[in-house]
Amino acid sequence: MEDMKKIEMKTQDAPVRNHNFEEVSLGYTKKEAMDEASRCLQCKVPKCVEGCPVNIKIPEFIAALKEDNILEAYRIISESSSLSAICGRVCPQERQCEARCIRGIKGDSIAIGSLERYVSDEAFKNGYESLPKVSKINKTVAIVGSGPAGLACAYDLAKEGFDVTIYEVLHKAGGVLTYGIPEFRLPKEIVSAQIEKLEKLGVSIKTNIPIGNAITLNELQEEYDAVFIGTGAGLPRFMGIPGEDASGVFSANEILSRINLMGSFKKDAKTPIKHAKVAYVIGGGNVAMDAVRSLKRLGIDAHIMYRRSEEELPARQMEVIHAKEEEIEFHFLENPVKILVDEENNVIGMEVVDMELVEEEAGGRRGVREIKHSNHEVSCDMVVMALGTGPNHEALKESDIILTEKKLIQVENGKTSLDNVYAGGDVVTGSATVILAMEAGKKAALEIIRRYTGKYQSDK
Repeated sequence: MEDMKKIEMKTQDAPVRNHNFEEVSLGYTKKEAMDEASRCLQCKVPKCVEGCPVNIKIPEFIAALKEDNILEAYRIISESSSLSAICGRVCPQERQCEARCIRGIKGDSIAIGSLERYVSDEAFKNGYESLPKVSKINKTVAIVGSGPAGLACAYDLAKEGFDVTIYEVLHKAGGVLTYGIPEFRLPKEIVSAQIEKLEKLGVSIKTNIPIGNAITLNELQEEYDAVFIGTGAGLPRFMGIPGEDASGVFSANEILSRINLMGSFKKDAKTPIKHAKVAYVIGGGNVAMDAVRSLKRLGIDAHIMYRRSEEELPARQMEVIHAKEEEIEFHFLENPVKILVDEENNVIGMEVVDMELVEEEAGGRRGVREIKHSNHEVSCDMVVMALGTGPNHEALKESDIILTEKKLIQVENGKTSLDNVYAGGDVVTGSATVILAMEAGKKAALEIIRRYTGKYQSDK
């Protein structure tokens, strides 16, 4: 039956797109969106909503879309999500809302993310604001960090009338949405449009201000009724193996920041990325996929090396498919133990060992161990570490905020150990997804709203 298969979104052809930074997925046409929306069963108990971290009313927005009422569909989405055009592109829907879709039991689940993207793009294209009416209250909140947690927190607070100011250390707002995710996956004009929506709600965004140095957290506490910390986890991790200090070894964060924030992929870039012939990206998450696909677009022979098997890859399924289509070579069950360098400390290769899967670890993922005497060498002149990130606590200078054993901010219901300071996102959980950071920002906003307005107390 035709309605058992989802309508796949068209993409740029792989041989074309791996030479440019334009968006890979081309979006739905109106007919494609309508046809896909018509597959929705409109369940009375929508499991898809349970799978959405921010609880978008999915059947309701799809029903409005089926009636060709884009404004209403966008209004429904916007009740729950301030970054819908972004989430429609980068959320791991296959593990969340789409994984719970009843239609998926006997066929393909509804392409919820693609429909969310279509509605949001059409709304922006047609100038639909869908901004709530706001009655201002005499309460102020400072938000440290303009990534997804900070933006989501700001949106929900602004809707309730709070006077919100976001402080961002970089010269552009958006956090990882701006500096971390490549243009071909998330166009920056989409990020800018979502941020402009916040500003129209009255949110003030101050860039180039390093909290902890220019202004301390203690000073923010004195100036504002509440403070939310959403500084993310931008500190890259390395392996600690010999040769990691060589010229030609980078973190994925540096590569992506220079490409996304500084335009290093352009011919006239002031901070060009070192020209390499062969690069290995170490890791298997979304950041690894973003880095290796970016390097491919710079004309580099780019490879992924991951110490587990393909089944354990944590990256979004679609990003892995796209990487393979772009002829990225994957090396599974391999791990570097040494970076090989020449006399001038330039990378010339890696010493690598083979790995094998063992029993499951806590959390359900299988562990790995090194196969003895399997050492071999591979040639390359660039190595990029995409091994996850940790929090940079520069913003916490001179404060007595309590951290966990893993050096993350300790919170309870979004509140830290300091009286009027809240936190959420990667700085609390460690590196996670955009939508989970948004969920944390929304939860903290709800706690602030409860405390200072008395609303929603019955929700507890």
